[in-house]
Amino acid sequence: MIDIVLRIDASARRDGSVSRQLTDQLVKRLAPTKTITRDLAEGLPLLDETWIGANFTPADQRSPEQADKLALSDTLIAEIQAADTLVIGLPIYNFGVPAALKAWVDLVARAGVTFRYTETGPKGLLEGKRAIIVVASGGTEAGSAIDFATGYMRHVLGFIGISEVDFVTADRMMVDADAALATANSQLEALAA
Repeated sequence: MIDIVLRIDASARRDGSVSRQLTDQLVKRLAPTKTITRDLAEGLPLLDETWIGANFTPADQRSPEQADKLALSDTLIAEIQAADTLVIGLPIYNFGVPAALKAWVDLVARAGVTFRYTETGPKGLLEGKRAIIVVASGGTEAGSAIDFATGYMRHVLGFIGISEVDFVTADRMMVDADAALATANSQLEALAA
């Protein structure tokens, strides 16, 4: 049984979004006791010099302004920490992740909070969680040489400690939408079983 799901929607489209539709289906099938929803279409700030300065200031030495600057990042990280499973709706835009999803990654990948450096390399601090990424694309085949989104997301999640990552793929929708949706629905059933 899944207790808490963090649902992240990265599609800029609310109406007609395949990744949102499939993410809806997946969350219903998983039937968590609680769902935390983060809609990235509402926008996230990009990192700037002030944010970076606040982030690299020890927590006990931050000014109130620096703490305010990191407040959203702290909230986004707390959402991940609270969840057992992340369900991420990932449309592929121009061969990569949407800018809003990249902004989310930048806000949650924080040294000393979600990962740390060791003598043997980085170690993720958010272990024991699972991620299911629901991919939708018009023409990019998931896992192909021109797909810079799925490998990136697997790497980033692993970097922060989430190594159990599964994909549901409705790729190449502009080529054969029926086949793409049939594949995705079959994958959804298998993952939610």
